[in-house]
Amino acid sequence: MTLAALMKSFFLSLLFILALTPALFAQATLRSGDTIEIRLAGVPTDEIQAVSAQYTVDDAGMLNLPYINNVKVSGLQPNQAQAAIEQKFKADQIYTHPTVTIIIQTTSRFVNVGGSVRAPGRVPYTPDLTLMSTINAAGGFNDFADQSRIRYVHESKVQVINAKKIRKDPALDIKVYPGDQLEVPQSIW
Repeated sequence: MTLAALMKSFFLSLLFILALTPALFAQATLRSGDTIEIRLAGVPTDEIQAVSAQYTVDDAGMLNLPYINNVKVSGLQPNQAQAAIEQKFKADQIYTHPTVTIIIQTTSRFVNVGGSVRAPGRVPYTPDLTLMSTINAAGGFNDFADQSRIRYVHESKVQVINAKKIRKDPALDIKVYPGDQLEVPQSIW
């Protein structure tokens, strides 16, 4: 295969991934701490500016919006949250035909990595992130890491994972999600 053909294949793959990424985030579940953008349509123009803005889901899973106050959105997909907000505007007789669009700000989603990695911290979430790619994004294991006892926390459930087994069988590399935590312990010898 020529270099031009390889480059073309690479760019087509990249375009496909970029086109797919918004659809994947559209299926993500909203959670506390998420920053979202709300766009309002189907209402008077001056009202659009009063509501259309960025909001953060609070610790109780609520959005505090003008005119309708708190709406529970945590645990909902964006399309479900849109419907809940539209329904609240209608039920409170604020607007008769509002159209709400929610856009998740992807930079507000992270996987936390700590312990024996070269650069512990928050790794920005992308839909293709796996346990090993998250550790690599945190600089990889440091010289003192116990790679056979990685502590993985997902939805308050703890799992101990062996990176050495993943290297032998990449199919064991699990997908990680926003809010997950990885802790790489220090080797005891």
